[in-house]
Amino acid sequence: MEIIKSFILGVVQGLTEFLPVSSSGHIEIFKEILGFSFESQNGLFFTLILHLATAISALLYFWDDVKNILKSTIKFKDDENFHFTLMIIISMIPAGLVGFFLEEKINQLFNGNLLLVGSMLIITSLLLLISDKIKSKNRKLSAKNSFLIGLAQALAILPGISRSGSTIATSIFMGINRNLAAKFSFLMVIPIIVGSSLKMILFDNLVYDGSILINYIIGFFAALISGYYACKWMIFFVKKSKLKYFALYCFIVGISSILYSIF
Repeated sequence: MEIIKSFILGVVQGLTEFLPVSSSGHIEIFKEILGFSFESQNGLFFTLILHLATAISALLYFWDDVKNILKSTIKFKDDENFHFTLMIIISMIPAGLVGFFLEEKINQLFNGNLLLVGSMLIITSLLLLISDKIKSKNRKLSAKNSFLIGLAQALAILPGISRSGSTIATSIFMGINRNLAAKFSFLMVIPIIVGSSLKMILFDNLVYDGSILINYIIGFFAALISGYYACKWMIFFVKKSKLKYFALYCFIVGISSILYSIF
């Protein structure tokens, strides 16, 4: 795994984790382009590094919100921040169950299958395009809509379905304020990433190779920095109802992936 591959894959993971273009779909595409296997022993450890980097990037961007949420949660203070924590916990249920029991089986179906990935990217494109046309409302998060957003996040286990795109679009469909929809989408993924990382540590055969430490470091910081700015850019695009640009991008990449797989 060359240094340049580490950098590229780090940037791809960081940007696509939060921009609505499907990180898993793009990883499948770049695996083919770069000839890199995340299923190898070194690849699994590298995947862990990238996942943790993206989680940290969201924590850094929303640090003030995270601090307030943690304070209210620790004190069991009945306020908006504690309510936000409860909604995140509810949203984790579907994604946690699907990720733990079905992720490996689903990934086997999609591994290297750019035809399916391209098809899912087109579905993501349609979700983004429709959500962009809906007028923003100001409904609050509830247990019901948090669970439904969690289902959307669970659906994003399919490579090509954008996690941020599907969760934000679902929130907007249910009348949740765009700014709150984006913040909830980014913060709800942190415990999922941490849980997924723990699952890898406990159940996967991770191998740390000290001879390529520089590759790990470069991949980590590439994902960390790109993830931070992806959060910032995505908040702007959601608030300004500019998701149609990502819809067009997903459609073009989806069609290209389908054509590449056919020819």
